[in-house]
Amino acid sequence: MELSVVVPLFNEEDSVEPLVQAVRMALPQTDDWELVLVDDGSSDATVEIAMRSARADARVRLVRLARNYGQTPAMQAGFDQARGRVIVTMDGDLQNDPADIPNLLAKLEEGYDLVTGYRLRRQDKLITRKLPSWIANRIIAGITGVKIRDNGCSLKAYRRELLDRLHLYSDMHRFIPAVAAATAGARIAEIPVRHHPRRHGVSKYGLSRVAKVLADLLTIKMIRSFRERPLALFAVFALGAAVLGAFFVVASLVAVATFQPSKANAIVFPGVALLWFGLSFYLLMLGLIGEVALREYRESDMKQLLPVVREEKW
Repeated sequence: MELSVVVPLFNEEDSVEPLVQAVRMALPQTDDWELVLVDDGSSDATVEIAMRSARADARVRLVRLARNYGQTPAMQAGFDQARGRVIVTMDGDLQNDPADIPNLLAKLEEGYDLVTGYRLRRQDKLITRKLPSWIANRIIAGITGVKIRDNGCSLKAYRRELLDRLHLYSDMHRFIPAVAAATAGARIAEIPVRHHPRRHGVSKYGLSRVAKVLADLLTIKMIRSFRERPLALFAVFALGAAVLGAFFVVASLVAVATFQPSKANAIVFPGVALLWFGLSFYLLMLGLIGEVALREYRESDMKQLLPVVREEKW
């Protein structure tokens, strides 16, 4: 199959049918595409309406999750079930416009692995949505080094080969371009897309997700900085532990020279110093294990790529 459109849904009963109709109108009247609706544990009539659409059109498929896991796991479930060579994601609230899908596909065919949209004239509230998003996008770009104007836009197109090398969790759907660039060397492009006001229901996102986004951003930074050299990361913490161990050694010597022998024997400084030195040694060993594991992964990855390289040269 050429194209899969993956749409996570959570309590979007009024948006399902207009969404399915809009996708049908935007895509050619062939059987070379599918619409994968992923229900993320909706408590309204979303499932019943989506099932009705799936029965009426074989190109529409419904994936049901046992409970509400969040947008990222729902998106990953859609990726796992999608059969297309190219996969497009979008929100189910009708704010993304399916009419932009052909533009994403045309840009992808220029040789990119990922094409992400950025919302022109975004139709959201200024204080609670647009301003935090503007700040977050600049923080993300500064920390990850991937200059994406609108990380929160769900309207994106991916090559299947790229998604097969990614695994999403937490709220990582916001950082797919950064993760793709860091772990897979993806070629990324941006194009402007339309954005409509929400017509039905209420937004499921707000300022409450800031803490989780910041934690995920820290994870992305660690991946980008130390993925290729895990020993350097562990060595930094090992050095800190060794410095603290040395401090307690000095404290122990001062205690022996200053206090009476009976009191000096009760001082715990030598034991604490040994604990810090032990932690330092343990962290260095973890770093070495990480280096060995990374080398094994590289060798395995190269063995998988060699047949492809030979085929292209042949």
